[in-house]
Amino acid sequence: MTALLTKEQFLEKVFNFEKHKDWKYEGSLPCIVDFYADWCGPCQSLAPLLEELSETYKGKLLIYKIDTEVEQELSGAFGIRSIPSMLFCPTEDSPQMAQGALPKQELERMIQEILGVK
Repeated sequence: MTALLTKEQFLEKVFNFEKHKDWKYEGSLPCIVDFYADWCGPCQSLAPLLEELSETYKGKLLIYKIDTEVEQELSGAFGIRSIPSMLFCPTEDSPQMAQGALPKQELERMIQEILGVK
């Protein structure tokens, strides 16, 4: 199940950019952060796919959602200019950003290659 995050929850669970200058992932499981808006058509088509992937990789991967309309400071901190944008956060490595409503096959490839989740 995907979880909607506020800025405070993001700082606690993903990356506290107010405390750390360099990337330091706060979570124990790799995650994908989906930056979206309710009015965005591609975001709406991506949502059920992310829900499906959260079930497929349950216990191995977390999927969070950030509403860019509500959390504008977070969107600005990550330079989000187009949505959907997804931040892939491995536990030990630097995060990578992907843009657009990617197909399931591509998302699964990225989950395996970037996040190291099989």
